[in-house]
Amino acid sequence: MMVLVINAGSSSLKYQLIDISQQKLLAKGMCERIGFEDSIHTYSKADGFREETVLALHNQVESIDAMLKMLTDPEKGVISSMNEIKAIGHRIVHGGEAFNQSMLIDNEVLEVLRQCIDLAPIHNPANIMGIEACRQEMPDIPMVGVFDTAFHQTMEPKAFIYAIPYEMYKKHGIRKYGFHGTSHKYVMKRAAAMLGRPVEELKLVSCHLGNGASICAIEYGKSIDTSMGFTPLSGLAMGTRSGTIDPALISFIMDKEGMTIEETNTYLNRKSGVLGISGISSDFRDLLKASGNGNVRAKLAIDVFAYRVKKYVAEYIGIMNGVDAIIFTAGIGENNSLVRKLVTDNMDYAGIKCDPAKNISDTGKEMDISTDDSPVKILVIPTNEEMEIALEVERVLTENKTTQRA
Repeated sequence: MMVLVINAGSSSLKYQLIDISQQKLLAKGMCERIGFEDSIHTYSKADGFREETVLALHNQVESIDAMLKMLTDPEKGVISSMNEIKAIGHRIVHGGEAFNQSMLIDNEVLEVLRQCIDLAPIHNPANIMGIEACRQEMPDIPMVGVFDTAFHQTMEPKAFIYAIPYEMYKKHGIRKYGFHGTSHKYVMKRAAAMLGRPVEELKLVSCHLGNGASICAIEYGKSIDTSMGFTPLSGLAMGTRSGTIDPALISFIMDKEGMTIEETNTYLNRKSGVLGISGISSDFRDLLKASGNGNVRAKLAIDVFAYRVKKYVAEYIGIMNGVDAIIFTAGIGENNSLVRKLVTDNMDYAGIKCDPAKNISDTGKEMDISTDDSPVKILVIPTNEEMEIALEVERVLTENKTTQRA
């Protein structure tokens, strides 16, 4: 079955076409600068073919049309017609408390998504536009919404309630939601396969470390806590995000710097994190190079990042009363051996022992980098959120057919 995975942004559209029967990527692409006359459509196939085209894409509908023309192109495409696409999976950032699993998209689901816009005012409107564009261009193809927040809906109230007046939760839905759920779920299943054990027997700490980063405590296949909160700003120090800070700092910064709330929000989301500490870059490759050349602030940024990851790992081991494996995934987790070393050093007390000879920065490769005698396994697992979305689409459609037959 061919599944088209869509990730729609306000000015971009990412897509992948996946043959789910073989769990194989056939083609992928991205439309950027949507709404401009010089939009860019980058398209590539599994065989290595790649093409970049500059054209005018005024909206999501035109971007979907450009995508379909490329996928079905007689020379460059990978399918003969759009009829070969049997389902569409949409990455949706926020489902609030309404969705604890992926859902077949209908008018009712769309209306609930609109009600969640306040929770994700930047992402959800763009996701909805992508859904509506696909409905217009491919009205007969079933669509499934896969939510970043759904995996974390198994958290108990003691983990997601903030210590502010309870009425704020009841009136406005203010609570911890967590994100990166699709990634955490994918690497959880891959970890179970690597360990040769069912997820229902495992305690895992998943470290999704990229420009955006979060940690998840997974106990017996369920998320019981995660570092991101009401928004993705909370938790770890990230590429450009501050992570958790003293909330009184917000009014202090506004007063001292004469900033508006919008400017302060931008300051904490776009100008902080390791970029703010180092003053150089949010890219760890730049930080490693600068640190190697003696830049003290670059080294400090790396140390702060790894230190906070380590604290969350230890915290989650504590709440689960042990752990079977630590997972490193996403750009930094998969490729940065120094960060993995800093996080796992001096954790022998918890049975975590990293093998320096195994801890190499191979890209795109699953690895067990723990010592042979380490009670806790340390796993490097490249994430694949698009494949997880495609698998969720298959599951939802299969369950829906079963329900209809019953």
